[in-house]
Amino acid sequence: MSFTSIVKNEVSKLDTIETENITELSALIRNIGTISSGGIRIVTENSSVARRIFGLLKDTYGVISKITVRKGYNYNKNYIYMLEVTQKKDLILTDLSLLESDIYLSVPKEYILDDIDLKKAYLRGFFLAIGSVNDPKKSRYHLEFLVDKEDYAIFICDLLNTFSLNARYIKRDNKFMVYLKEAEKIGDFLRLIQANNAILYYENIRIYRDHKNMTNRLNNCEQANVDKMIMASDTQIKEIELLEEAGVYDLLDDKVKEAAWYRKKYPDASLLELSEIISIETGMPITKSGLHHRLKKIHNMVENLKK
Repeated sequence: MSFTSIVKNEVSKLDTIETENITELSALIRNIGTISSGGIRIVTENSSVARRIFGLLKDTYGVISKITVRKGYNYNKNYIYMLEVTQKKDLILTDLSLLESDIYLSVPKEYILDDIDLKKAYLRGFFLAIGSVNDPKKSRYHLEFLVDKEDYAIFICDLLNTFSLNARYIKRDNKFMVYLKEAEKIGDFLRLIQANNAILYYENIRIYRDHKNMTNRLNNCEQANVDKMIMASDTQIKEIELLEEAGVYDLLDDKVKEAAWYRKKYPDASLLELSEIISIETGMPITKSGLHHRLKKIHNMVENLKK
C-alpha cells in the first residue's frame, strides 16, 4: 500500500461536524465528481474515500448513493469505486457552492471557507480527492495535486499559503500541478489534515534521513580534511628531500632541522599532532603555529632554490 493510501485511509476515518462535512464534500465533488442531467457521479480508486463520501452524503443530506465497483483499466488494475447520486442533485450542488443560478462554479463561495477549521476541512477533502504524497523513506519529499483550471490552482495555492506552506503551481500539459517540496511544509500539511499516525511515521523518517545526511556531510568534510592534511604532509616531505638532494639542508637552523626530522618520521600526523609529539619527546613546547612557521621556512628556501 502506498503512503498516499495510508494517509487517505487514516483521514477517511475522522469524526467531523456537519459544517466541516459540507466543506469537505465541496472539495471532493468539485475534483472527482462528474455532473450530468441524471445526477452526480463520483469516482475514486480508494475504498476508504468511497466509504467516506457515502457516509458524508448520507449523514448530511439523507441521500443513499448507489455504489458500483469495477476493475480498473490502468496498469495496476486497481478497483474503481463509483458513487451515483440521483436525489437532491441541485440542492447538494448549490449547498456545496458548486452551482449558482445554473452556472457551475470553479472556486467555491466564501461561506464554504468561513473559518480556519473549514479551510482545513476543504484541504482534507481536496487531498482525499486528488492528493498524492511520496513516501519519505523511498524518494524525495513531494506532495502534489493536479487540477483542471488555473484559477482553481491559484485558489488552492492561496488556501495552502494561508497556513504558510509555500505552495506553488506549474502548468503540466493541459492541467495545473499544485505542489509542496519542503519536507517541513509537507509535515505541516499532514498535521493540518489530522493524519496523526502518518505524521509520526513521516517525521521519524525525516529526522532519520536528516541525521544520516548530516553524518554523511560530516564524514565527507572529515575525509576532505584528512586528504588535505596528507597532501600537505607529502608536499613538506618532498621539499625537505629536495633540500637534501641540493646539498643545502645543513643551511637550516637546528629548530627547523628538528621540525623537518619529525615531519619525515611521522608523515601521517597533522600539524597539531606533530607539535604535540615534538613537545612531548623533546620537552620543549611548540605550538601548531610555531611548527607551521618552521616548515614555512623550508618552503621559502625551496622557492628561492627554484628561482
